[in-house]
Amino acid sequence: MGTQSYGHRVLVVDDSAFMRKAIPMLLANEPGLEVVGTARDGQDALDKIRQLQPDAVTLDIEMPVMDGLTALAKIMAMPDPRPVVIVCSTLTTKGSHEALKALRLGATDFITKDPQAIGGSQESFRSDLVGKLRAVLEHRPRRALGVVKTPLPIPTTKPVTLPKQAPTSFSLGSREFGLVLIGSSTGGPPILETVIKRLPQRFSAPVVVAQHMPALFTTSLATRLNEECQVRVEHADSSRPLERGVVYIVKGGMHGVIRRQGGYSLEITDRPTDALYKPSVDVLLGSAATPAGKDALGIVLTGMGADGAIGAKRLHECGGMILAQAAESCAVYGMPRATFEAGVTSAMLLPEQIGQALSRMAATGLRAA
Repeated sequence: MGTQSYGHRVLVVDDSAFMRKAIPMLLANEPGLEVVGTARDGQDALDKIRQLQPDAVTLDIEMPVMDGLTALAKIMAMPDPRPVVIVCSTLTTKGSHEALKALRLGATDFITKDPQAIGGSQESFRSDLVGKLRAVLEHRPRRALGVVKTPLPIPTTKPVTLPKQAPTSFSLGSREFGLVLIGSSTGGPPILETVIKRLPQRFSAPVVVAQHMPALFTTSLATRLNEECQVRVEHADSSRPLERGVVYIVKGGMHGVIRRQGGYSLEITDRPTDALYKPSVDVLLGSAATPAGKDALGIVLTGMGADGAIGAKRLHECGGMILAQAAESCAVYGMPRATFEAGVTSAMLLPEQIGQALSRMAATGLRAA
């Protein structure tokens, strides 16, 4: 008699018959992951979720009958344990806008798809998809594969959200900061929006953000934040001097490096070329250690992996302060956890608390270089 295997169940939702075949094939030999079914549109997805109870859903956006965004809203209204959702989006301007909207609706992450590339060189797409599935499912209980329980009903009302636990208050105290640096990855865009919306129009320092995303997506993110926030938000696709009260989103596929000649400036470069992530949070935070030191506040938000911990340690050793996102509010606790384990964080805070702490900087008249 064979032993029962345990892992996580995945449902693939796409109106393309090719993608409904290709994605299960890519996941077929991944230990602990089982594709339990496919769905061709949003309504079919809702029915299959009730029937198959997947732990994760890969969700296309443009589909007939019911589109992915409509289906996503309905999935997010399901009671726990509802599946986590990774949106499959085309690498286009429209795709990037829709992916960001999906993240605001509750999707945990997104993956860009190109059917031609998937049909040819599949390894990069497969490794990206597998890595993201494993990251978002890390703390979800593993269960016997091949077993389907009684289907769950889909409720008509949104479930009550349980209160989150975190420090009740935090103050930057008398510290003065002329530069704020933020790094984030999986689940980051809606958290960035929460934090940056708190900043007043006359914020006291420049803010530089390294978000793990392709260039089209960082462009859309900057556009969205500029429309929604009081501060000006720019897509930093070229080197420039930094102005206080402006938020700079580093272009995807490039690094942001802090320089200082009088005032602070941001260099946009492709070096180091061998960095695992572009933009790299380690590169951004570490580059500020010498030119900024104690004048810099570094913030590490949700994300898979450990990017940011090494840079945060360098910055901390030069006198900078480091904050990180509290575990209970992270889509993936990897980056904040690695920073915490490096022993350099002054506090682990909810996004709202990070925004509140920053908003007080303007009120207390802190300086900017």
